[in-house]
Amino acid sequence: MLVVKKLSKNFGRIRAVNNVNFALKRGEIVTLLGPNGAGKTTLMRLLSGYLEPSSGSVSILGHDITTARQEALKNIGYVPENSPLYGDMTVFEYFLFIAKLRRMDDSAFQERYNEIVNNFELKTVINQRIETLSKGFRHRTAIAGALLTKPQVLILDEPTEGLDPNQKHVFRQFIKSYGQRNLVVVSTHIMEEVEALATRVIMMNKGRIIKDSTAVDLKSFAKSQNLEDAFRQIINQ
Repeated sequence: MLVVKKLSKNFGRIRAVNNVNFALKRGEIVTLLGPNGAGKTTLMRLLSGYLEPSSGSVSILGHDITTARQEALKNIGYVPENSPLYGDMTVFEYFLFIAKLRRMDDSAFQERYNEIVNNFELKTVINQRIETLSKGFRHRTAIAGALLTKPQVLILDEPTEGLDPNQKHVFRQFIKSYGQRNLVVVSTHIMEEVEALATRVIMMNKGRIIKDSTAVDLKSFAKSQNLEDAFRQIINQ
């Protein structure tokens, strides 16, 4: 479903992503794990088409994200870290903007709009300008917008940042359900999130993949069987 081959990205002399290879399939919830500067955010921007690779390729449902960009990107929903949005729009206007951008017909938009507004509890702020929203509501709006077209590949960078404990629980339950029928890729530094969500963990350091496993298997690297301890041990090897 998502195939990455020999993918690299350079920023001047710095190689942020270095010869990365993997294949992800429908029904997986994959977490990207690594220390600051490991290359996770750069990798997610490459997967979403936000950045072009220096070398290698990304393929979504058989469509190369560089040479068949429109076909590839119509299957992707992407929420960057800190949820950058159009602050002068209301929440409703933002959803309508996305619908028009993705060429949704009116009936499909109305059905999906009602669903995401209810799922993400956005009724109280639907006519509020995004720039006036709390961090939690901004983040929920960004994620809901990414889900408006039911993308088969959902890419989330630090998705629970700014959410309270109850909102985190609800969101994680939603991701588990969504990931049963689609592919979800999540970058996070929260070990609790890895254990709660991931069917697969890809660990990065210095632009490379150093582990491609599961949370359960990664725990075996620490005598304590604690994922955070295992993470530190693997990174410091």
